[in-house]
Amino acid sequence: MSDMNTLVAVSIAPIASQEELAPQIAEVIRVIRSSHLPNQTYSMFTEIEGPWDEVMAIVKEATQVLTDRGIRTIVNVKADVRPGHSGTMKRKVEKVNRILNEETAK
Repeated sequence: MSDMNTLVAVSIAPIASQEELAPQIAEVIRVIRSSHLPNQTYSMFTEIEGPWDEVMAIVKEATQVLTDRGIRTIVNVKADVRPGHSGTMKRKVEKVNRILNEETAK
């Protein structure tokens, strides 16, 4: 499965933490961004795209930023695995925007 393009939406968040969450989440995002895999961060999820093994390794490494410190962590992952495709993260949004723009132009 390592050569299959994978697009994941992942949320990695500490729970039951007495600390401010934003700095901990920033640490998680820093790991994801350092991977050099295509990624985008939104208010509730970060999307990562690449080969299955690389994407899942980054999810694991980003999770360990918190768990290695003994922080209970919730991880939500939604994956779209498409053999023979790449660049789906941007292409999916572009298709929807194109439809919306065509509707607005009418």
